[in-house]
Amino acid sequence: MIRKKLGLIPLAGAALFALQVGAATDARAAACPAVTVADMKGVAAGAFPQQYERSEFEGAANCKLSFSDNPDMGKLNGMIRGNPDLPKLADRMPSEPLVVAPYDQIGGYGGTMNIITNASEAGTAGFLSIRHVNLVRYSDDLQTIVPMVAKGWKWNADYTQLTFFLRKGHKWSDGAPFTSADVKYWYDNLALNPDVMKKAKDYVLVAGKRMTIDTPDAQTVVFNLPAPKPGLLAHFASSFAQGFQPKHFLGQWDPKLNAKADDMAKKAGFENGLAVLAAYYGSSDWVDTPTPMLTAPDKVGNLPMDTVPTLESHIMTKQNADGRHLVANPYFFMVDTAGNQLPYINEQDETYVNDNQVRILKLINGEVHFKSQSLQLPMAPVLLENQEKGNYQLQLKPEIAAPTFTFNVTSADLEKRKVFGDVRFRQAMSIAIDRDELNEVAFFGEGKPVQYTGFSPNPPFVDAKWTTHMAEHDPAKAKSLLDAVGLKDTDGDGFRELPNGEKLVLNLQFATQGIAGKVVELVGQQWSSVGVKTTVKEVTPDEYRSAQSSNKLDVGMWRKGHPLAIVLGNNNMFVPPFESYFFLRTAMLWAEYIDSKGAKGVKPPAWVDTMIDDINAFQSQPAGSAKSDEIGKRLVEAMVSQTLFIGTVLATGPIYHHNSLKNVTEFKTHSYEYYWNLPYRGPQWFLEK
Repeated sequence: MIRKKLGLIPLAGAALFALQVGAATDARAAACPAVTVADMKGVAAGAFPQQYERSEFEGAANCKLSFSDNPDMGKLNGMIRGNPDLPKLADRMPSEPLVVAPYDQIGGYGGTMNIITNASEAGTAGFLSIRHVNLVRYSDDLQTIVPMVAKGWKWNADYTQLTFFLRKGHKWSDGAPFTSADVKYWYDNLALNPDVMKKAKDYVLVAGKRMTIDTPDAQTVVFNLPAPKPGLLAHFASSFAQGFQPKHFLGQWDPKLNAKADDMAKKAGFENGLAVLAAYYGSSDWVDTPTPMLTAPDKVGNLPMDTVPTLESHIMTKQNADGRHLVANPYFFMVDTAGNQLPYINEQDETYVNDNQVRILKLINGEVHFKSQSLQLPMAPVLLENQEKGNYQLQLKPEIAAPTFTFNVTSADLEKRKVFGDVRFRQAMSIAIDRDELNEVAFFGEGKPVQYTGFSPNPPFVDAKWTTHMAEHDPAKAKSLLDAVGLKDTDGDGFRELPNGEKLVLNLQFATQGIAGKVVELVGQQWSSVGVKTTVKEVTPDEYRSAQSSNKLDVGMWRKGHPLAIVLGNNNMFVPPFESYFFLRTAMLWAEYIDSKGAKGVKPPAWVDTMIDDINAFQSQPAGSAKSDEIGKRLVEAMVSQTLFIGTVLATGPIYHHNSLKNVTEFKTHSYEYYWNLPYRGPQWFLEK
């Protein structure tokens, strides 16, 4: 069952059901029933929850699906600079669209969805995930992988070959064909090109080695893996990092494909063509980075300058220091069960609001249609009190990730590095935390004290002893351990000095996006009570990430926790710096040593090398197998016994939506780990007029 839910079905399996359903016959001339999740109208469910392939739906409903257009689409298309005039809807849609059953009702077109985020690269994942697409995604049960951009897939018997089947007639937002060549271009020319992406991400590698991609035809993509990696499918189902890029657009800036690329780039204000590719993709694989060409001339050759063409439900048309504006993608590949092209919502308006109190005020006033990311449980009381006044609803749902702390074991301050690198110090700081007090004060008693194990929720192979290891509140033992490390109060001021006599002060810089200020303040007080002086300062997420990347933080703090399915696809939680740019990292100089093969940085201890070998071996095993569980146990023991990351309390988080936003269902979790709102199908949300 575990293997099936994670999409680990070799050969054809359920994933190819949609490919085997026959086309609708000519006799099915009746209009299709407006099936919704709430009212299936007697139509049998498809192979995958809440959606069908076209022929599958027509067969199940005994009908012939005809398409209906958004009456405003011509106007919206005119807002996309450089886009050609629209052909008829039938010529814009794939011949094999994804048919979506809305949650409650067939929606109506129109309106502008108002969103607030922290900044251009902070708090935006929750917004992006509403319009996001990837080859596959998780259904809202957070267990079942379902088709999305790809209409099906198959594994070979030993998980060394993953084949995706794309949709015939699928087009980019500018009308250009989307084909297997766009997947291969992403992998060969961008993800693995050191002139574009300086360091290849783990998810494009298998145990550190590259894959190869074959494209036998326009709709077939074959990933050939050098070793088994069953979690590759789960990566595509849960990540913001898309497995395709528009070759027809980016390829024109690629010197390998276009001899005029460098000249074009210089006219657009870039050093060369590779600089254009690096600006779009290489600085990060994050897809909501500021769009570099907005400052370029209106046209360079025949290329639109607003943004890269997209497969998502909406495309960016404006961007400035205050926010972004997006309009519906006229070539979007989904329809509802009545044949209406999605998305229903015409436009999306994103406003940057970096002040947390201002964000809360806007939510209370009902100025926002939806918000999940950056909302923390301590904000819930005031939001709950004002639901009727603001005409919104609040869901409180379980978190997957808990607020977690880590000490900079490669600190530039050599005395601090020596102390932070001593496991006794990290253990002392863990048991100095009163998680019960933290739960009562910061989480209203709704949470559960936890230790960080590397997984969340904990799979069956996690021994219960590790879930509470060094998590009991024991200030006396903490003080004893700190004494043993050599941290003593030598000047009688109540706070400990470093072994060399210098003052020890922990500077706790935090960003509200990643951790609640109340949590940081309480933990700072609890550490001070065992003699370790702290200061607390709120910074922007960008400031926090910059300091973390440049090895300038004493203490890292952010939510951290990873479901098994995510770990199977991405190993960076167990490899220095133990996470990606956007989250909680430490040991930046260990990472530098590994990346440079020992030429730079600081050599990590032997247990780190063993853990890297283990996570690569773990990813090559099917989930739930005896070998997988054996390796998983070792990973957990190494992670927890070293107390490199200190867990606190796993609680709940708020999800906000205005009552005018319809087809919003009950969420399973308040979490980034399955990519925020992606499982809950934003393209079928609509605004009530």
